[in-house]
Amino acid sequence: MDRDPPDVATVDVAVVGGGPAGAAAAIELARAGLEVAVLDRATFPRDKCCGDGLTTGALRRLDELGLDPAAVASWQAVDACHLRSPSGREVVLGLPEHHAAVARRADLDAALLDVARSAGAKVIEGCAVDGLRWSADGVTLGASGGGPVAARYVIGADGMWSPVRRALGLAEPGYLGEWHAFRQYVRAPAARAMRVWFDADLLPGYAWSFPLADGVANVGYGVLRRGGPRAGAAMAARWRALLGEAHVAAALGDGATPEAPVKAWPIPARLPRTVVSGAGGRVLFAGDAARAADPLTGEGIGQALETGMEAARAVLAAGPRRPDAAAGRYRRRLAHGLSTDHRLAARLSQILAVEAGARVAVRAAGATGWGRREFARWLFEDYPRAALVTPGRWHRGGGGAYRSTPR
Repeated sequence: MDRDPPDVATVDVAVVGGGPAGAAAAIELARAGLEVAVLDRATFPRDKCCGDGLTTGALRRLDELGLDPAAVASWQAVDACHLRSPSGREVVLGLPEHHAAVARRADLDAALLDVARSAGAKVIEGCAVDGLRWSADGVTLGASGGGPVAARYVIGADGMWSPVRRALGLAEPGYLGEWHAFRQYVRAPAARAMRVWFDADLLPGYAWSFPLADGVANVGYGVLRRGGPRAGAAMAARWRALLGEAHVAAALGDGATPEAPVKAWPIPARLPRTVVSGAGGRVLFAGDAARAADPLTGEGIGQALETGMEAARAVLAAGPRRPDAAAGRYRRRLAHGLSTDHRLAARLSQILAVEAGARVAVRAAGATGWGRREFARWLFEDYPRAALVTPGRWHRGGGGAYRSTPR
């Protein structure tokens, strides 16, 4: 490796991106005693386009990482999810305690970064990565706003359009993600229930209203991206129509008013077909940079946390001088776990892609108490969909997260 000038900061691992994937990786690495720097171009707290829903799987990982829900101002525990079929049939899925929550990403991400700081990670905000060079011994990142950083490993948790991926020549030209979503915060004190609407023209996507603790609801919809020059205009028009639909207006209640502008974002969900390492194993990708969002629901927080933690554990297991072993372990862990679950989810999505399939699914979920309970556990990732072939990802305890935390 070329000799770096004296002003280059040197750490064991540089994590690019301070969202859930990057923070999770930094926490794991710092707690193990490694010197870690987290670089993010933003200054926290910052908004992040998201549905803000937290599944059981996400909550368990947040609990494991040491996040205290009390540190997240907008945190709202959820005890039920109301599903609406394309036929108008409604089913209420009861959720055990600590199996689902909603929190603004501005609050959640900042609080999780604070956990990383407390673990010993150095967080450098307002620092954008603008270059990369690597050798067999490590990686040096050019970073505007913070100066160069040299590290044995880099974890690229820098989002859909990852600068690290681009610097390594691993970006996919023209790639816009598998899903696209719209979201707006609406002040709607009456909207206290978590709702999911399977409208026929959105399938296999859906619309939602997720309640936050501050009297605001996160309202939005997500659809599979379809091509064509007017695809974006059609999605925007569908968003404008959504808030006027009778079942949505009734759920939000009289006097609901927008709190913030509408935001839209792409959702990358192609983990099994994505290159997750580069630079001879010195760089591992996590979260949206690994295209890890769920192909059935578009959910990405739990997946970001899992990939960040697995990337960190791969680095720890391999040590500083075996990047090929780190990359190999990481690829295997994903291939035998999350990627397998995603393949099954993609096949299940085909059932919900047609109106009859969505109707049958909602009807079956509500037919019995057992069906409501098990469908809720499956939908909120209480256990992996491919549990039989990915047993290592199955939390066998049966309880939710934060069981000992009073709320």
